[in-house]
Amino acid sequence: MAEVIAQEKQGGSKQRKKLIRVDMTPMVDLGFLLITFFMFTTNFTKPNVMDLGLPAKDPNHRPNDKVIDVKNQVTFILGKDNRVFYHQSSKEDLNTGNLKETNFSGINITKIISEAYNNAPNKENFTIIIEPTDDANYKNFVDVLDNIAISKKERYGVTDIKPWEKKVYEELTQ
Repeated sequence: MAEVIAQEKQGGSKQRKKLIRVDMTPMVDLGFLLITFFMFTTNFTKPNVMDLGLPAKDPNHRPNDKVIDVKNQVTFILGKDNRVFYHQSSKEDLNTGNLKETNFSGINITKIISEAYNNAPNKENFTIIIEPTDDANYKNFVDVLDNIAISKKERYGVTDIKPWEKKVYEELTQ
């Protein structure tokens, strides 16, 4: 660890000067251990968490096979290049004429949701359906969820795009 070296001074006096040499190897080891400890215990970025309002499980609930009427729902299809389409059509009625496009402006999506809600025959069953395609990005998905929260509608679902919707979507994006 430390070493004392006795050295005689040259010259006339007989005074001895002691030089102390400290070995710094253990201190360097301790420094690396501290650096490693702080690197492993520090959070560099905080995780971002988004609250999804999921319903509680009801033990007495039985599955319901009722299909939501097309006038009681609005479906948003999130596409590539920040494009969003919406419709209120059934499988048989959907075509390129009634699959409409809008943008991610909060005013537009909230307005579409409000209009669909006001025209719904059964307002307590009004549902918003979000169908992201494989080309959609996460930011657009979050934007739609934010607009749903702004419009204060609690019934929404996220599902895969159906084949008949994908066919019409691809016709529009070609």
